[in-house]
Amino acid sequence: MIVPVVWFLSRRFGARVGWLAAVPLAISTLAAILSGWLGTVFEAFQWEPIGFFGFRADGLSIPILFTVSLLCTVIAVYSMPYMTHRLGKESREYGLYFALYLLYSTGMIGAVLATNLIEFYIFFELMLIPSYFLIARWGYGDRDRISFMYFMWTHVGALALLAGILTLWAVTGTFDLSALSSAVIPTPYRFWITMMILAGLLVKMAAFGVHVWLPQTHAEAPTPISALLSPAMIGIGGYAMVRILMTISPELIGAVSFQLSIWALITMVYGALMALVQDDIKRLLAYSSISQMGYILLGIASVQIDGVSGSMLHYLSHGMGKGILFMVAGIIIAQCHGTRSISKLGGLARKMPVTASAALIGFLTILGVPPTSGFISEFLIFFGLINSAMNPVTLLKVVVAIGAVVSTALTAGYTLWTMKRVFFGPVPAEMAEVHEAPLTMTVPLIILAATAILVGIFPDSVIGGLLAQISNMIR
Repeated sequence: MIVPVVWFLSRRFGARVGWLAAVPLAISTLAAILSGWLGTVFEAFQWEPIGFFGFRADGLSIPILFTVSLLCTVIAVYSMPYMTHRLGKESREYGLYFALYLLYSTGMIGAVLATNLIEFYIFFELMLIPSYFLIARWGYGDRDRISFMYFMWTHVGALALLAGILTLWAVTGTFDLSALSSAVIPTPYRFWITMMILAGLLVKMAAFGVHVWLPQTHAEAPTPISALLSPAMIGIGGYAMVRILMTISPELIGAVSFQLSIWALITMVYGALMALVQDDIKRLLAYSSISQMGYILLGIASVQIDGVSGSMLHYLSHGMGKGILFMVAGIIIAQCHGTRSISKLGGLARKMPVTASAALIGFLTILGVPPTSGFISEFLIFFGLINSAMNPVTLLKVVVAIGAVVSTALTAGYTLWTMKRVFFGPVPAEMAEVHEAPLTMTVPLIILAATAILVGIFPDSVIGGLLAQISNMIR
């Protein structure tokens, strides 16, 4: 209902219609917080072609729902000044932008809460279509080619996921996840189902080898959309691995856990190495996102309660940290005459102290430094990985665990090096008149930074429900 209202009122209110778009998203955020207090909240319906479907908020989905909803809310507010910078005050396109933005947000929220595989697939595709138009219409660079590449890669991944879902239905007769948890899958079909679902979700996560769409897409998308693509959307692939495959049977992932852990390690290292050599700040953050998806995949591959719980908490940590950093990149673009080259920046902490402070918290969150939530999530991921390698002792798994821990040095390298080059040192002459961004851009940064620190100080508010839910899956 809100989408056509936003479209209609934009003709009168222009960019300020973003406040109206933020209202239902803020309500969703509050609902996620309330659900965390109430425990599992479930709503079911029946539609004959697909059977039972509905929405389920539980210990696993609530942290993901909270992350998506909070990001969508604050970025809706952030979008108003950013898109004014991008389009101009007199533009008539704000209604279209915020209508597509709300549809995109709906797709992510619906996918997180879905209880039926066809329902999940519909929302999964709903994420893709409005985001394609948002990039194609308001992106940078060769946006037509980049948006088409984004659409094709992620749609092919979605079709692989659909193939696995339909095969699962053919052998079990249901799309309902609660029914699938007790269904018997014939052995000849288990490998095919696992591979197809994994293939589709790994494309969405931009794991190494199927990542080629991500760097250009995230770098050239409008910055508010980059701040949703990376922190919110791609990690839903990791959430879906846990929600779908571990609901059906953890053994489906356990059978390929070592191969997945190798893939995760390569993804971590490749993304970090590529981030180290980037000069474009948005492209650096895009490669950083690939590396961070490696952390999430690593925790899932451990098939340990702590490791999988850590990977889902890392979704929140990455969402807060990378949401901050992409919005910081947008502030730099808006305030520094469109500059994206790190080598042309410097000394901005003196000009934009709030932005610089938020950027530091964002970098420390994805680096995993206490008291941020990233420290807790990475600790649990590595704990689960080492536990998997030691019970029983498996030399190759031990090597992977050591490699993963050591590779965090690469994350420290590109995060601290970027912070130094952008915010410290002499101020370039052309940046002499740069000043802090408006409150509608800086307050969203403060909210995400505060959330990352609060969850890091009080992790039981999130991790307790995760551990309980995942321990029921991994028995």
